[in-house]
Amino acid sequence: MTENTAIPASRLLYGCMGLGGNWSDDPHTTTDVETAAAAIEAAMDIGVTLFDHADIYRGGKAEAVFGEVLAATPGLRSRIQLQTKCGIRLNERGLETHYDLSSDAIIERVNGSLERLHTDYVDVLLLHRPDPLMDPAEVRAAVGKLMAEGKVRALGVSNMSADQIEFLQDSLETPVVANQLELSLLKRDWLESTVLVNHPDAADYSFPHGTLEYCARHGITLQAYGALARGHYTGNPPERHTPAEAATAELLAEMAREKGTTVEAVLLGWLMKHPAGIAPVIGTANADRIRACAGAPRMAETMSRAEWYLLWVTARGRNVP
Repeated sequence: MTENTAIPASRLLYGCMGLGGNWSDDPHTTTDVETAAAAIEAAMDIGVTLFDHADIYRGGKAEAVFGEVLAATPGLRSRIQLQTKCGIRLNERGLETHYDLSSDAIIERVNGSLERLHTDYVDVLLLHRPDPLMDPAEVRAAVGKLMAEGKVRALGVSNMSADQIEFLQDSLETPVVANQLELSLLKRDWLESTVLVNHPDAADYSFPHGTLEYCARHGITLQAYGALARGHYTGNPPERHTPAEAATAELLAEMAREKGTTVEAVLLGWLMKHPAGIAPVIGTANADRIRACAGAPRMAETMSRAEWYLLWVTARGRNVP
């Protein structure tokens, strides 16, 4: 398979879902360009070069406000890489949500993203969700056309299992370079499935076992959304925690103090220590919290095996089997 050259050396990504105001699809409600600019600057300050979008984020306004920053900042586009997603459609034809990976839809949505982002191309296009009606030949045709036109440089997926990726890859002329999944210390299905083989508790977890191994074997970068546990350990009041969650929040704070770093760095470092090469997506729009993630790569290097397991066992509320 062709070597993945689309994903930058940085192990951290910035997720732009929180930019652009509310979730209405009215483009005139785009707000707070200053917040977007500050978030982008903070991300770049900690070494982030890949910025993650989707056509549906904030009804398209996340891309639009990012595009405003790009247009107002000469030279910025050449210093970063852009990734966007397509495949989810919202509030159309009486449906709150449905999926569409038809050829026409992929081309239409990518062109819309490029217009909002004020750019001629995206470095990576992700197929946002599996579409049961997807015809791989249509995906191949759409992606081939977009790549031939220079509008897309690499293709990835999101929320797909190993079997789904392999089925799609069989029809593609370009390698799948990334798979974006929800992975965190809170959302641990991906990890539990690895140790619960031949164990009765395996039925409690739906994550498709073997997906991480497949991605590692084929050079597919694992991108982790929700990597900061959606603020669960750092923002939720204690009364909303289960006993295991409260103990985990306390342990994270204690470990951060001992190591002279932040809880955010510990959370992300825990993910990054996994040998699958997980690249966390930082989703907060708060510039200070973005900068608080700076120590994550160092935490991944220095966290001991015992510390890594202690965090996991504490989060799961019981020992590993």
